[in-house]
Amino acid sequence: MARLEIHFGDNLEVLKRIPDGSVSLVYIDPPYNTGKIMHRHEISIERRGEGHLGFEDRRYASVRVGTKSFSDIFHQDEHLLFLEERLVEAKRVLADDGSLFLHMGVSESHYCKVLLDQLFGRSSFMNEIVWAWDYGARTKRRWPAKHDVIFWYAKDPERYVFDLDACDRLPYLSPHLVGSEKAERGKTPTDAWWHTIVSPQSREKTGYPSQKPLGILERIVKVHSRPGDMLCDFFAGSGSFGDAATRNGRDCILVDNNRQALEVMQERFKEHPDVVWRDWDARPRASEPSDPAPARVLQAEA
Repeated sequence: MARLEIHFGDNLEVLKRIPDGSVSLVYIDPPYNTGKIMHRHEISIERRGEGHLGFEDRRYASVRVGTKSFSDIFHQDEHLLFLEERLVEAKRVLADDGSLFLHMGVSESHYCKVLLDQLFGRSSFMNEIVWAWDYGARTKRRWPAKHDVIFWYAKDPERYVFDLDACDRLPYLSPHLVGSEKAERGKTPTDAWWHTIVSPQSREKTGYPSQKPLGILERIVKVHSRPGDMLCDFFAGSGSFGDAATRNGRDCILVDNNRQALEVMQERFKEHPDVVWRDWDARPRASEPSDPAPARVLQAEA
């Protein structure tokens, strides 16, 4: 099983301790600078005499039992400086054939593209991947925002890992037009990736506000790295990139300075056989209940 190293602390300080050229793939999903405090409420569904009508015509009530949150507020210049310091270190730790993937919301993506061009060089820009989904509320005041962008930069544009044969394949919309052999094999994705977000009812849901789906992350891991490589995500959040990496035989360094993120990762990786915790006591708390928790659902809001 691949190895995980999980750090609790300032990602800039952790990055400075990683040796030059030792990481094959960096994926980061930094704060989007939405100007909001992002929340995800954890709700327990209880059967009660009052409440909404549900299964078997019984009445149920939703009770808020906890909230996970993180700040996503920066001034514009602060946000770019914050990212720049860390991206400089990310480039240093990348191997010569390594790649960086930066996942960003559309409100900030154009600023980040200019910054990445300056740091890596415009020739190192390989793709702007659009991840689109169709889930959640729809505003009636403008076209609903249902996509993020993911920038791919190669440290050396003449030498990088791109194993398209390892990629998952998609069904043809008109399989009868391409023949049975192609239809059975499927087609490879383009730079527009359609994939649902992590549903509140999904088994992979951790409850962390900015969690990204494993399907997206595993595609990046499989195509842009090799088994046995060292990967890194220094805005780790719920640890999804580390999960995608170790599922596919890659070692991974995860970093986050949010205590709630470490608590989520502690639960997520409690059965993982090879985890090293840095500056975090991962031993079970004495006050933790031994009985299983009641079923819960999650509601997101900004």
